[in-house]
Order: sequence, then structure tokens, then C-alpha cells
Amino acid sequence: MLKGISPLLSPELLSVLCRMGHGDELVLADAHFPGETMGKRVLRADGLKIADLIDAILPVYELDGYVDAPLVMMAAVPGDKLDPKVERAYRAAVDRHAPKTPAISRLERFAFYDRAKEAFAVVMTGETAKYGNIILKKGVTPVK
Repeated sequence: MLKGISPLLSPELLSVLCRMGHGDELVLADAHFPGETMGKRVLRADGLKIADLIDAILPVYELDGYVDAPLVMMAAVPGDKLDPKVERAYRAAVDRHAPKTPAISRLERFAFYDRAKEAFAVVMTGETAKYGNIILKKGVTPVK
């Protein structure tokens, strides 16, 4: 175990976060997402909820401040409804670490899939919320 780093971050996920560069994207995928089909690199975080994983990742991961939408979720397919509690939970986690981050944007399902195929990595979680997937775009870590 490492001091000051969430135990929810596996060694593999920490390695991926470290290897990502500015502008690279990370998909935190719900349990229904076709991660093995979409992802270049697929990691497992079974049993973990995405809001908890966001809370664990953001202390060590800078969101991209040079884009309008560093956070992107999948839009509902016509006829489906989004559960607003899902986005609220994600936003609450983001706001604990990066409160000035712009609002979460939405992409049409197949556009989201296309973007996920280009992501640096896909993390398959235990999230069961419908439309629970989110993309995090990495930014430049500030020098202190």
C-alpha cells in the first residue's frame, strides 16, 4: 500500500494514469459497456462504483483545462431516460477535487463508442447505472 493514495487505485491503474499524456482520455465504463471490443487497453475495477473511482483518481490526475468538455458522458438513446442521480454523484466527486471543471457534456451513443475506441484506456467497473460511462480527458499537471 502507498500512503496518501486511495486503495481503490490498483497498481495497473496507477501505471496507466502515470503513462497518460496531456489530452489522452480515460473511459470509466459501467459493467454493461463493451470494453473489450472498444478498448486498446482494458483494466478491471470490478465491484467499484464510478463515483468512488473518480474520487480516487482526481487527487492524482489533472483534468484538461484547455478544452470546453474534459468530462463526457453518453447521451440517452431516444426513448430512454437518464437518471439524474448518476451525473450528480459523478459531479459531486469532481467538485471535491476540481470544482472549476466545466459541466459534464453528453455524446450520442455511437459517437461515444467511437471516442472510446481512441481512448488511452478503458476501465471496466462494477457500476450498474444505465448510461454510467464517463470519459476523463487528462490535462497538464501544474508545477507547484
